[in-house]
This record gives sequence, structure tokens and C-alpha cells, in this order.
Amino acid sequence: MERATTVRYSQAFKLKVVSEIEGGELTLAEARRLYDIRGATTIQGWLRRLGKEHLLARVIRVEMKGEKDRVKELERRNRLLERALADERLKVMALESVIEIAEEEYGVDFKKKSATKPSATPLQKPARGKSK
Repeated sequence: MERATTVRYSQAFKLKVVSEIEGGELTLAEARRLYDIRGATTIQGWLRRLGKEHLLARVIRVEMKGEKDRVKELERRNRLLERALADERLKVMALESVIEIAEEEYGVDFKKKSATKPSATPLQKPARGKSK
């Protein structure tokens, strides 16, 4: 089995890559590709250790007062609706099974649309075990 090799970069190399990123010559992704740096967070670690954290991409989220509560309420409502939908799907499956069983028992295709009016006489369940 082949062991993964550990690559160690010199301080001069790290400084060169960081200065190219800081100078706007390369993005982090471009530097990784250009210099074949395998670790996804290797360059980010160099930037942090060298005090260049301002070069790291950050997500800043600004929320209005009460927005966080609104998001939580919408997530809660979404979960309830997903559960209700799952329950309804189960009911539909159960009803479809009942229809299939009734079709087999009565020999009628209930799903087929008929232009004729239904008969006034109720369906009779066929007798079981009696053969003429």
C-alpha cells in the first residue's frame, strides 16, 4: 500500500505565494493550481500565520431585528409541512392499495373513466370457493 507523502514548503516559498496573492496577481484557487498545492486549507493557514487574514474570503451576514426568529419560524413551519406531505403521501398509497384490492375482488377497473352512468344496483362481491 502506498503511503501519502508529506510536502513541506520553505518559508521563502510561502512568502512568495502569499505576496502574489496579496499583490492581486493570483487568487487562492489560482495559487493552489499554479503551484500544485494539494491541501485545501494550506494557503489559508499561511495567511493566518503571517497576519494576512484580511485576504481570506469572509461571509458577513447582516440581519434585521427579529429576522433570526422569522427564519427559525419558517424552518419550523417547513418541517411541519414536510411531515404533513409525507403523511398525505402515505394516505394516497394506502388508498391506492385499497383500490387495487377492490379491483381484484370485484373485477372492475375503478380508475377507468366511464361515459356511462353507474348502475343503480350495488356491486356484488363474487362468491368465493363456489364453482358451478
